[in-house]
Amino acid sequence: MKKPTLRLEQQQPRTIQRADIAPAHGYAVVVDGHHKNHFAEESAAKKAATELLMRYPMLRVEIYDATTKVRTKVPPNFSGTNSA
Repeated sequence: MKKPTLRLEQQQPRTIQRADIAPAHGYAVVVDGHHKNHFAEESAAKKAATELLMRYPMLRVEIYDATTKVRTKVPPNFSGTNSA
């Protein structure tokens, strides 16, 4: 009787996002100088950045625009109620 051979499926190439390399397109949330999340739309990046800043106000949060290569600081938004 033959032993069954082990067949490995080809693995999909991993997309590694490094924190020290700026994205080539879209928008990125930059936290304390490190690129964290990548977004296709600026509104989604702003929403994620303001939510992060509301939870952790001591962080320096910016939005990086890859097309113009400009960082925009996200101001703290204290218009919402602070439930502790």
